[in-house]
Amino acid sequence: QVQLVESGGGSVQAGGSLRLSCVASGYTGGGELCMAWFRQAPGNEREGVAAVDSGGRTSYGDSVKGRFSVSKDDAQNTLHLQMNSLQPEDAAMYYCAAEVECWPADDFVTYNYNYWGQGTQVTVSS
Repeated sequence: QVQLVESGGGSVQAGGSLRLSCVASGYTGGGELCMAWFRQAPGNEREGVAAVDSGGRTSYGDSVKGRFSVSKDDAQNTLHLQMNSLQPEDAAMYYCAAEVECWPADDFVTYNYNYWGQGTQVTVSS
């Protein structure tokens, strides 16, 4: 069983930056976790933001390319999301997801991750 805990959410003005982190615990297997960030705003469908597969390859949703950067510390089983040039449309609850050994590439947006965190709220004011 994998537990995910997100942190780093908050309130910023448009154009500002935030860095989210997600710590995975409870995993004792030998393979690398693949992890991803999703977000969901009220009334909207869940949206894939960024992902790192078990080989370290990164993928991004179209709406965040060039502004967000995802990285994974395998030693710490921690996923980070650096969010720059934030806009009001980026405001949402951000969720961390994980699976044991996966390589979904750009299909991460529809991949069925088994493990999910509780989310961290990001608010962006104009």
